Amino acid sequence: MPLYTYKAVDARGKHILGRVEALNLFDLEQRLMRMELDLVTGAPAWQKTALFGGRVARQDLINFCFHLEQLTTSGVPVLEGLVDLRDSVEAPRLREVVAGLVESIQGGRSLSQALAEFPEVFSKVFVSLVRSGEQTGKLSEVLTGLIETLKWEDEIASQTRKLLMYPIIVGTIVLGVTFFLMLYIVPQMVSFIRSMGQAIPWYTQALIFVSEALRDYWWAVLAAPFAAWFALKLAMKSNPAIAYAVDSYKLRMLLIGPILRKIILSRFASSFAMMYSSGITVLDAIRSCEEIVGNKVLEQALRTAGQQIGEGKSLTVAFQELELFPPLVIRMLRVGENTGGLDKALTNVTYFYNRDVRDSVARLQAGIQPLLTLVLGLLLLWVMMAMLGPVYDSFTKLKF
Repeated sequence: MPLYTYKAVDARGKHILGRVEALNLFDLEQRLMRMELDLVTGAPAWQKTALFGGRVARQDLINFCFHLEQLTTSGVPVLEGLVDLRDSVEAPRLREVVAGLVESIQGGRSLSQALAEFPEVFSKVFVSLVRSGEQTGKLSEVLTGLIETLKWEDEIASQTRKLLMYPIIVGTIVLGVTFFLMLYIVPQMVSFIRSMGQAIPWYTQALIFVSEALRDYWWAVLAAPFAAWFALKLAMKSNPAIAYAVDSYKLRMLLIGPILRKIILSRFASSFAMMYSSGITVLDAIRSCEEIVGNKVLEQALRTAGQQIGEGKSLTVAFQELELFPPLVIRMLRVGENTGGLDKALTNVTYFYNRDVRDSVARLQAGIQPLLTLVLGLLLLWVMMAMLGPVYDSFTKLKF
């Protein structure tokens, strides 16, 4: 079905811009009438938008869940709430999504079914939680949990950006200084050092080799990281074994690996707790969580745990045998499973990992700054020793 852009007017005379699928202009007008909009102009859309393959910013998704939770708690019907949200939202992409949800619900679908039509915006876990909330009458509680989870993910993303900002800045400075020294300063000194006619130390020869290599193949040095990145991405898509090996290496990386593992397990525990408390069975919750961990190793571990639970093992025993969680977390899960408060235990696990992740990121950020400063200092020291060392030796051998 083709995609149409439209300009319409609502009952209050407000102009609404959006995009929606329709067979033709007549069908577009009929669809807008069901949305209580009067068509002004409409035309086929030539560009693929966020509604049909793009993503909505996480902050916009948080606002969507917040407004929908507030309206649901106040007793406003979902359809009316979405109509109000469509007319008031400012983000163009989110407005397109909400308009599509309104049309789908007016066509007889439930909220979860309407959300499932936009997989690039709402994940399967998101849809499953909303469906469970609709069935159990806990939609407001589910939306509250989704808001907290999305806020946590946004906080982690913000901390990660802060963590990477300093290394990127310092790394750029180091790279710029390196190219300046190797391409401009060192070549001017090489001819002078060679003209002195004395033996050149090995560290100076190494510097000269690096300088000449960068001068002749600077384009290859700059292109190599990008070429390696795209080659690795292609290999991971074409060969599952390579993707599994790369994900395994990510979890074993020095300093970063443990933090990444904690982030993934925290995301799993949070999503699992929400689904379990919403009435979704343990096996279905684990299957849904397999898709959100984003790591082949842990995805396979969760799949194995689900199989063991299906065969009769308890959740705690299955996780303990796979060594997914440390002993302290296993103990928390065992107590929760024995007392019937597994959802509370998982919430405690999420809190445990969230605090641990924040502390680990802060420690790593504090350690990266002096490390990169040391790297820059060692680079400058090497250049100075390699260039000035032979000159100093030649002066000490002069006889006056």
